Amino acid sequence: MTVVLGYDESPGAARALRIAIEVAAAFDERLVLVYGAAAPGPLGEEYRSHYEAIRQTGRAGLEHAVTEADRVGVPTVVEVLDDKPAQALIDAATRHAARVIVVGSWGESPMRGALLGSTPHKLLHMSTVPVLCVPPETHV
Repeated sequence: MTVVLGYDESPGAARALRIAIEVAAAFDERLVLVYGAAAPGPLGEEYRSHYEAIRQTGRAGLEHAVTEADRVGVPTVVEVLDDKPAQALIDAATRHAARVIVVGSWGESPMRGALLGSTPHKLLHMSTVPVLCVPPETHV
C-alpha cells in the first residue's frame, strides 16, 4: 500500500506534505506525489504552451516534496498526470493501492468548495479511497 499526496505548493500544501510524510513513515509505505497538469481552455497552440508550463511548475514543486520526504527516509514516486487534480489523485490511488489520499485545503468555506468544485470537495465525493483533508497552518 501507499500514501498518495496531491502537491501543488498551494497554501495548504506545505502542511499536507508534512502530514503525508508522517503517515507514510508511520506505516512504512511509499509516498506517491501527484500533480494534475490539465491545462485550462480549448486545444490548440495556446493550450500546448499552457500545458507545458503547468507540467514544468508541477515538476518543480514535486522536487521540493521529494527532498522533504528523502530527509526522513520516506521513499517516493512522482507522477505528473495529464488530468485535473481530483481525477489524477483518484487514478494514482487506484494504480498504487493507496491506503489514503492526502490533500491540503485552502481554508475556504464549504459552500465555496461546493459551488466552485475544489479538489478536496471533489475527492470527498468521488474517491473510494479514504481522503485526509489537511487545513492550512493557522498563524496566531
